[in-house]
Amino acid sequence: MENFEQVERRLWSAADQLRSNSKLTSTEYYMPVLGLIFLRHAYNRFLKVKGEVEATLPSRGGVPRQITKEDFTRKSALFLQEKAQYEYLLNLPSEVDVAGAVNHAMELVENDYAPLKGILPKDYQIFETGVLRNLLKTFNDQALQDASGDMFGRIYEYFLMKFAMQGAQDNGEFFTPPSLVQTLVNVIEPDHGIVTDPACGSGGMFVQTSHFLEKVGKPAHEAVTFFGQEKTGATIRLAKMNLAVHGLEGSIVEGNSFYEDQHNLLGRADFVMANPPFNVDEVDAEKIKNDPRLPFGLPGVNKQKKVSNGNYLWVSYFHSYLNATGRAGFVMSSQASSAGNVEKEVRRKLVESGDVDAMISIRSNFFYTRTVPCELWFLDKGKPAEMRDKVLMLDARNIFRKVTRKVYDFSPEQLQNLTAIVWLYRGQQDRYLKLVNDYLNQVCEEAAKVPEQLQQFNTNLIELEGAITAFTKLLPEAADRQELTASYEDWMLTYGTYSHDRAGLTQELESYRNNWCPNVLQSNEWQHQAQQAFEPLTIKAKSIAKQLDLLYKGITRTLDAALKLSKEHNLQMPNTGFGSVVQVRKALDAKRHEAAEQLKLLNYFHKQVVWLQTRFPEAKLRDVEGLVKLTTIAEIEANDWSLTPGRYVGVAPQEVDEDFDFEEALRDIHLELAGLNEEATELAQTIQQNFEELGV
Repeated sequence: MENFEQVERRLWSAADQLRSNSKLTSTEYYMPVLGLIFLRHAYNRFLKVKGEVEATLPSRGGVPRQITKEDFTRKSALFLQEKAQYEYLLNLPSEVDVAGAVNHAMELVENDYAPLKGILPKDYQIFETGVLRNLLKTFNDQALQDASGDMFGRIYEYFLMKFAMQGAQDNGEFFTPPSLVQTLVNVIEPDHGIVTDPACGSGGMFVQTSHFLEKVGKPAHEAVTFFGQEKTGATIRLAKMNLAVHGLEGSIVEGNSFYEDQHNLLGRADFVMANPPFNVDEVDAEKIKNDPRLPFGLPGVNKQKKVSNGNYLWVSYFHSYLNATGRAGFVMSSQASSAGNVEKEVRRKLVESGDVDAMISIRSNFFYTRTVPCELWFLDKGKPAEMRDKVLMLDARNIFRKVTRKVYDFSPEQLQNLTAIVWLYRGQQDRYLKLVNDYLNQVCEEAAKVPEQLQQFNTNLIELEGAITAFTKLLPEAADRQELTASYEDWMLTYGTYSHDRAGLTQELESYRNNWCPNVLQSNEWQHQAQQAFEPLTIKAKSIAKQLDLLYKGITRTLDAALKLSKEHNLQMPNTGFGSVVQVRKALDAKRHEAAEQLKLLNYFHKQVVWLQTRFPEAKLRDVEGLVKLTTIAEIEANDWSLTPGRYVGVAPQEVDEDFDFEEALRDIHLELAGLNEEATELAQTIQQNFEELGV
């Protein structure tokens, strides 16, 4: 079966192509599409639970009792009336109004489940009939027919992200990029009690919390209670659908958090997570001047009695919601950490409280519709006494990967490495060592796959060599074989070196695995030794990867010369045991890529170990120039109460990239070019549409 990423991309491509044909904007299109994903998921759950219920139904006189809505509720599934079932909609006769039928299906679900009342989209008449029927078929994909709730949750999140990237719904502000949410979750670890997001958008904070809880083996519905507040009704619908498609429950209410605390959470929350709107300047100071959620007082107020900038209102509110041991993690404009005047006074009081735990700087381009940099703030009212005068400053602006021309994020390993620094800050050395151990184990797992990948490449190579040898016997003696002979000899010379080096690498990888693969948690000293023992193999793995390229180029030149002679002398190239030489050459190229990627993976996970060990050689937190510094309140005071990490960690020394990845650089160039081409196509379509509307 395809992996998640392939399914996500394929479904998005199909759905977005339909959007392009329909001339609908993303803002018009996104909610109905998410509604269909929701309905498809509900139908999958319905079919699964229906089978389970039917197998256990009591019977009387050999007749089982009828299935009820309550049977499904007990199993956290929606009971769907016949006309709300996806299969019914999919098979509607051509003369039936499909838009009306889908709208009716949504109404039936809402009528049966009060929490969804008024939430599901019911405007499917915006679609042309053919487009809507094709959308229904798109989400009847075989991969989705067999999908679990986890896959639907991921696909729902993926579509949310893609719509955010297109600027749907208030410039995509309903959706916080997963990398930032995961960082917040990883640091505050919301594993119990009340979890609240006073600017909850599409509910991503709650969804990522549930993923975190799943990893630590705690069911979300037992461990936490979700409370969300959001001022936009349309976004609340997104959040409620998002929770439902993930099998989650929570109280999501409408309200302007600047003026309202609908859940009365003052001093009650165990965890606060949020990505509030930045730099809001129209908050009525008169309405909030006596608000108990402002323990540090109002920030600056202008002559119109408006709060000049709402950033510190949010900071104060988040702090006030926390109970005596609560933690908060939130995204904030980079301007806020060094803002002056009255905002600085609020920040001073906050720092002096001892509750500021950590600050993480994030570079620009992490948001889908904004290029601004930001900072992640972390508060902890339960900090140990010995740490209350300290703040962890972490500058992650040099840590990122490129997703598209305009969007960056963290790789899973970058996220783990940043989290590991926080573990060291908290004295959790065992968790840090386990991560290094996991990386070393991953090196061993990837090493075990290398021999088979190289063997598959070698098998195809030998088949081609056999075909060329057989072909040379068919050539007449008078044939000019100079080009063929020269390229063949070069290829054989390269192959000899490769065979020798490949045998050596395979043997050394096996030896490494026998001696250094840690099945149990090892000491820091042992881990350093294991990393150093693998170091020479990284060079050999890179050499083999280069030789794979040389071999492929060599066989290509040789084959080209042979094919040229076959045409000149009207001869047929002999087939290999795996088909024609053209087919096998194509397969060889694929095997070359697979083997090279396997060798890269081998080195990639080793590189993660090196990254951590070179920065924290004793498996203890230390200041690292350009990355991290444990500051004191006295230092922060001396720096005008600034909470900007770059002010403390300094500038990272210039590193020579000995592992410069030419293919990765080409990939980035391709992303840049693809992005420009996409923008050019969209611009051309807009111009064409404008001309048509003008009658030109």
